[in-house]
Amino acid sequence: MEKVAVVVGGGRSLGEYLSKHMAKEGYNVVVADIDNENASKVAKEIGEEKAMSIKVDATKENEVKEMVNKIVERFGRIDLLIYNAGVAKASKITNFKLDTFKWILDVNLIGYFLCAREISKVMIEKNIEGCIIQINSKSGKVGSKHNTGYSSAKFGGVGLTQSLALDLAEHKIRVNSMMLGNLLNSEMFESLIPQYAEKLGIKESEVKQVYRDKVPLKRGCTFEDVANVVTFYASDKASYITGQSVNITGGQVMH
Repeated sequence: MEKVAVVVGGGRSLGEYLSKHMAKEGYNVVVADIDNENASKVAKEIGEEKAMSIKVDATKENEVKEMVNKIVERFGRIDLLIYNAGVAKASKITNFKLDTFKWILDVNLIGYFLCAREISKVMIEKNIEGCIIQINSKSGKVGSKHNTGYSSAKFGGVGLTQSLALDLAEHKIRVNSMMLGNLLNSEMFESLIPQYAEKLGIKESEVKQVYRDKVPLKRGCTFEDVANVVTFYASDKASYITGQSVNITGGQVMH
């Protein structure tokens, strides 16, 4: 039976890339996204025999449970969760709104918790030695100026990953976080460029080069960089690795 991968936040940008990549790796893929139009488009491009789309708000407990029920009804199993849903908004702490802070925590952390909890139940029930991967960020290892909400949520994700790894080890379910460098060509980074330009006191056109210059390997993180590492950690070749926060930062973060 083919393995099943669920990509939460799989409808665009990095999530779309990972959805299509895991399909090429031989998985049946569930493209789950709050934007149903994007999710449906990606699933159709993969092919309806190998993919399905689900509209889900990962911060809503009932919607996550309903998503999992639909997946089991269609495919009968879940082998891999890639939690890619994430939001960020930059602002100095003195101007950071509470509602914004809570929203960032909800999407980046609460959603991860809910999806991991419900999907691990299926893995345990069906005796599947599954894998959970959180798409995290270097901001989960080092603080980020004007990004208190995002960095707090991503640090929390590391603690959640380690705790899940301990909870699920007896079931042979592995849990790891991918600590990404700056995805300079992603929609999220593009959306933050005006805020970063203001933060750094430079032109918007200069922002990407500044972020490239911070990296020892002198380039941004690409979707392919992420997919390559995700593929390894999802595979049996990584069967002895769990609870890790894996840097994909070009040397910018080394701990």
